Parts: sequence; structure tokens; C-alpha cells
Amino acid sequence: MIYLDNAATTKPSGEVCKAVINGLEVFGNPSSLHRAGLDAELLVTHAREIVAESLGCQAEEIFFTSGATESNNTAIFGAYRSQGKRKKRAVTTTVEHPAVARPFDELERLGCEIVRISPDENGSISAGDILRAVNEDTFLVSCMLVNNETGAVLPVEKAFSMIKKKYPQVITHCDCVQGYMKLPVRTKKLNADMISVSGHKIYGPKGIGALYVRKGLHIPPFMLGGGQERGFRSGTESVPLICGLGAAVEQLKDSIGENLEKMRALDAYLAKRCMENGGISINYAGEKSPYINSISVQGLKSEVLLHFLEEKGIYVSSGSACSKGKKSGVLQEFRIPVQDLDTTLRVSFAVTTTEADIDALADALSIAQQKLQKLRR
Repeated sequence: MIYLDNAATTKPSGEVCKAVINGLEVFGNPSSLHRAGLDAELLVTHAREIVAESLGCQAEEIFFTSGATESNNTAIFGAYRSQGKRKKRAVTTTVEHPAVARPFDELERLGCEIVRISPDENGSISAGDILRAVNEDTFLVSCMLVNNETGAVLPVEKAFSMIKKKYPQVITHCDCVQGYMKLPVRTKKLNADMISVSGHKIYGPKGIGALYVRKGLHIPPFMLGGGQERGFRSGTESVPLICGLGAAVEQLKDSIGENLEKMRALDAYLAKRCMENGGISINYAGEKSPYINSISVQGLKSEVLLHFLEEKGIYVSSGSACSKGKKSGVLQEFRIPVQDLDTTLRVSFAVTTTEADIDALADALSIAQQKLQKLRR
């Protein structure tokens, strides 16, 4: 199997699997006062410290969640509950993941004024446009760091920096799911009050994520109950999944730069092979993460190509895994030509991806271009 759909999910590493099993074997409840509970609590504490170190923040600023969707919802609705009764404007972009876009739709239903910033004619989002959308009545600005369909890197650091200088009271939130442990992400440099991350995008288990909340920022609890996570997120902690997330971060934290250079080389190699094939276009030419590539194969429907490639043991996607095959509104926002929307494939790399994997994909696409286009005639 040649797996090139890593933006959807990644294969857990061996170290992560061992950590999950260890978390299962240390079965005590972290809230229990006896030794078995303490052993479990120590594992959770260790993982929290690893995640905090990776973001350059304090351990007490990290809260474990069930994943990025919960982290995003907690951040957005928490900001609304904290300030949204007094202030009514919130700012986001038109290219966000549904885990951000849908909560903003709900804020709009609740009576908030939502300003959504679109890419310009070149497919780029301007930090200045984000700043100009903010005013004294704004309580929240939420922007993703890396787009999950094109790999586009949004100007979060620049935009948040300008916002904090002019409107320090505005809460800033960043969905860092596709950037965390792939690009350098530090809380102070990003100027984000809250940051959402996910485990299964970085070779960790599914069902675990984290939310960074800047110390001193008051966000009401999103889940009420037994008072776990220092009262912020009640519910018995999933020790095995938390251990898995910690192990995934531990494995990657010292090799982000090295892996990034490798991905840039693979990104360039994919572009070269696509050009050699002919009839394949790269959909986004702006600043992007080399981990994610959006390509269009002229004249061939994405769904047909997906099944053709799958028969050859090659796995890619047609866009976000959450879209379930629906035509992407995000690609339209990035100014992808209408005729290319139905022919788009997302190719996303892992640290284990090789040039041989890309060769297999390019060769298979070449065969598809010859065979399937003949059938169409």
C-alpha cells in the first residue's frame, strides 16, 4: 500500500502504539488518590509537559480534549461566552475547516456579526484584510495556520501580531491541526490566545487532541462534571490516548526542521513528475506547507481516479476527509478554476513518504490518463 492521504489521518508509529498499550496497562483512574491512580496521573502529567514544551508554553496552559473539533468548539464558544454578550463581532476566513466554519455559523445564528475574509484573486489571504475586519466590537479572530485542502499557509503570525497591538483585548484562536509538528509553532511567536491541535495528524491515535489556553485568559468550562483538567474539561482522562499523543510529539519535536526540508524536496519532486506527465496542474502556487498538495488531472473525474488508484494500492483523496466527496467550496474560494474542481486530488505526505511513492503515483496517473481518456472517447 502506498498511502498518500496523510492530511486525513496518519499511521500511528510503533512508539505511539507502545505508549498507548502502556497507558492501558496503567489502568488506574488519574483522579483516584491511591497508587494506581497516581501512576496514571503521572503519565498524563508527563504527556502534558511534552506537548507544552513543543509549543513553548506552560503545562498548566494545555488541556486535553477528544480532538481538534472539540478544541475548536471549546475555543470559539468559550470566547463567545466570555465576551460575546458585550461584543458582537467575530472574524474568520472562508477557507476554514468545518470544525471552525460550522461553529461560526452557529454564532451567526445566535446574533453575532461574522466577518469572513476571502482569498484575493491570487488565492492569498492578506493579514491587512484580517486586521481591517477587526474593530472595538470584536471579541474573537480565528484563523487556521495551514489549509487542509491546498496546504496554503495563512498569515496568522503577522495578522495576530497587528491585531494584538491595536486591539489587545481581542481573543485570537488558531486551528493548527495541519501545521503542528510540521511547521515551527510557538505560542508567543504566533500571538494566539488559544491553539487547537490533533493527535491523529502526527502519527498519534485518533480521539485525542489538545487546546492551549493562554494563562490569564478566562474561558468558561465547555464540559461540566467531575472537574477533571482543572475544572476546564470534565470527564475521566483517556490515559492511553494521552500517552499516545505525548509519544507522537516526543518523536517529532526535535526533527521538525529536518522533516520540513525533506517534504520540500518531495513537494518539488511531485511537481516535476506532474509536469513530465502533462495534463496535470498544481492548484496552489502561493506560500504553502509542502506536506499537502492539491493537483488536478485534466479531463478525469476525481472519483474515477480515486478508485483507479486504489486498485493499484495507492491511496489519495479528493479533498477534506470531512467532505465525503462533495464539491469543495474551499477550493472555489482559493480561485481554483471551476473546470478543475471535479478533477482535483489531494496528495499529502508523511515523514515516511519516498520519491518511489511519488513515482508510483505519477506512473499510475499516466496510465489512467491514457486508459480512461480513451474510454471517454
